[in-house]
Amino acid sequence: MKPAGRCSPREKGNAWKRSGGLPGPLRSLQRRGPPQARCSFVWCEKGRPAKTSGAQGKMTPQGGNGGFWGILQDLLLYTMLGFLERPVVVTADINLNVVALTAVGLLSRLWQLAYPRAVVFDEVYYGQYISFYMKRIFFLDGSGPPFGHMLLALGGYLGGFDGNFLWNRIGAEYSSNVPVWSLRLLPALTGALLVPMAYQILLELGFSHCAATGAALLILIENALITQARLMLLESVLIFFNLLAVLSYLKFANSQKQRPFSLRWWFWLTLTGMACSCAVGVKYVGVFTYLLVLAVAGVHAWHLIGDRTLSHVRVLCHLLARVAALLVIPALMYLLFFYVHLTLVYRSGPHDQIMSSAFQASLEGGLARITQGQPLEVAYGSQVTLKNVFGKPVPCWLHSHQSTYPMIYENGRGSSHQQQVTCYPFKDVNNWWIVKDPGRHPLVVSSPPRPVRHGDVVQLVHGMTTRFLNTHDVAAPLSPHSQEVSCYVDYNISMPSQNLWRLDIVNRESDTEVWKTILSEVRLVHVNTSAVLKLSGAHLPDWGFRQLEVVGEKLSRGYHESMVWNVEEHRYGKSQEQKERELELHSPAQMDVSRNLSFMARFLELQWRMLMVKNDDSEHKYSSSPLDWVTLDTSIAYWLHPRTSAQIHLLGNVVIWASAGLATAVYVLLFLWYLLRRRRCIWDLSEDCWLRWVLAGALCAGGWAVNYLPFFLMEKTLFLYHYLPALTFQILLLPVVLQHVADHLCRSPLLRSVFGSLVVAWYSCACHVFNTLRPLTYGDRSLSPGELKALRWKDSWDILIRKY
Repeated sequence: MKPAGRCSPREKGNAWKRSGGLPGPLRSLQRRGPPQARCSFVWCEKGRPAKTSGAQGKMTPQGGNGGFWGILQDLLLYTMLGFLERPVVVTADINLNVVALTAVGLLSRLWQLAYPRAVVFDEVYYGQYISFYMKRIFFLDGSGPPFGHMLLALGGYLGGFDGNFLWNRIGAEYSSNVPVWSLRLLPALTGALLVPMAYQILLELGFSHCAATGAALLILIENALITQARLMLLESVLIFFNLLAVLSYLKFANSQKQRPFSLRWWFWLTLTGMACSCAVGVKYVGVFTYLLVLAVAGVHAWHLIGDRTLSHVRVLCHLLARVAALLVIPALMYLLFFYVHLTLVYRSGPHDQIMSSAFQASLEGGLARITQGQPLEVAYGSQVTLKNVFGKPVPCWLHSHQSTYPMIYENGRGSSHQQQVTCYPFKDVNNWWIVKDPGRHPLVVSSPPRPVRHGDVVQLVHGMTTRFLNTHDVAAPLSPHSQEVSCYVDYNISMPSQNLWRLDIVNRESDTEVWKTILSEVRLVHVNTSAVLKLSGAHLPDWGFRQLEVVGEKLSRGYHESMVWNVEEHRYGKSQEQKERELELHSPAQMDVSRNLSFMARFLELQWRMLMVKNDDSEHKYSSSPLDWVTLDTSIAYWLHPRTSAQIHLLGNVVIWASAGLATAVYVLLFLWYLLRRRRCIWDLSEDCWLRWVLAGALCAGGWAVNYLPFFLMEKTLFLYHYLPALTFQILLLPVVLQHVADHLCRSPLLRSVFGSLVVAWYSCACHVFNTLRPLTYGDRSLSPGELKALRWKDSWDILIRKY
């Protein structure tokens, strides 16, 4: 006898088998579902298996079984029996095309990655920034935001690089402490991933696996893309994020058709915004792809607004989601890049002087070490140095010395023969000035100090010569439309001193604001003539020691940053006697006042300086114009082996470059042809095919245009590698055009066969060119002078041939 309400283990097993091992609903899932983990249970009561209630498949026990805990016990038992009856199976869809393309992409980019173990072309440029990161030294690069530099520095950090290498010469051998493989790894990985990404983009656009594979293989054998990806450079990283943004948006758009607001939908939409932000964070030119994605998303959103099947609330949710993912998230990530950058580089470095005094004081060492302990409020009797806020052509400080202006200038004009006042680009004891109260004689700070406020009239006394800053109606030496600024020398002639200046705090918050060290930006307005103390930027002749001219500019000529000054170094004067004061000017201050800038203040200044800094526009041996890029009329010699003829050149696969340009022209002509015929109500393509054709052109041909045409408007030194982002989009367009021709223009099977044979022959030619140029792509084989001459297919290709 067994207790009532329980089944023996044998009866439970029999019940499981008689019920098919599963209740009704789960048995139906077993018949039609995919192979995955499944379990089931069945209750039995008083020695009999439970019955199921018809089609519903619900379990109906014939009596009580001990309550909730008994049910739970049976549930666990039958779950275990289910696992024993049927194994747990996990299935995954693996696209072997993607796996194979990723593998060959990695092989082509990672093969002998540490070779050559020498500085190759622009590695000399990026390497110094990596060293700055390793040593936490502040720097400024006008070519783009810091995200790309941080990614390269991450490779150095993971490789254990300490930053100790002198990046001063292309071709210099790397020392043993430089982890070359690690530094080049990230660009190589991003370059390798371009291959499967090209495949995925074509699939998401709705084209065949054959076309998608063709696009990936073209990226795989493009010599210039391989060369650029195998070095410590940023173009392959930029292209990766460009394509990632496009791929993510296409996956999002396809998810929109199936399950909007699903987890997959949110993932791809958010990744689109993040990829766009990363592209801009690598280089400013990434903004072109970002704008392209925003334009396509805007068109899709416009169509969404017109969808009458959606409620107003749902349309609003769609728009808000896009704004958050494509505008807000990229902006926050952009700020994050700079926050991490400024957190890492907190020490003073060689790029400090281009920044404001307040920014410099926020860095460890440098000006922060000099200004540490300075009093905050400028008072009567304060000893100060005045730096020009504009900082162009170079940062400089208001300066004077014993020398006077010449009696007669070179052009025959006369001068006041007063003591010279200039702007000097180096720290010097002659940069010190004393703020004096016109109504009092002492040149020391009283106790308590009397602060100087906005609107106060002051005199500025040169610390080392004790002469007053002065201006009058005499033409400046190099700017005759402005007044000469000098330190007044009393020659006992009828030329009275005019040395009163009114303080105008430009960034004041109130009209009674106190003049503050470093933080206050001030103008000094001459009381008698209303002229403003201004840096003209002109270099004085030899009699002025090539220092920068300072003039008095009439207020009526408008406001300019060159009229604004700030106190950089500051101490409270204590000595009335001149000899003691001169000694005091060389001694450090003692008071401790903190004036750290907020992150947003530092971000805004750094961003402004990056946009305004003028890059070196000098002509380079390998610089080129955008017109040279399309036809590959230029090349760049990246590296030459010091003893053999092995060398690395940035050279593209001429078959791919020419074919990509031709495909772009064919696409534009076909698009215009179809557009005109549709205007005449002639439908050559179905609506789905037409929309796919237009979207492919907008992203691929549009991606080429927005990444190429703006370079015609840029006033900077350009190189062939600037064309690579545009070329990548053009390569994606090539299989699109080929498939379209095969599907819609080759109307007979014979034409399709002939066209297919031509495509195979064309791709074989591209592979042959890749293999021929391979020694110049990898630089791993020395070629004879005859072989090198044979590779100079164009006279403009600068292939290096040694003379033995």
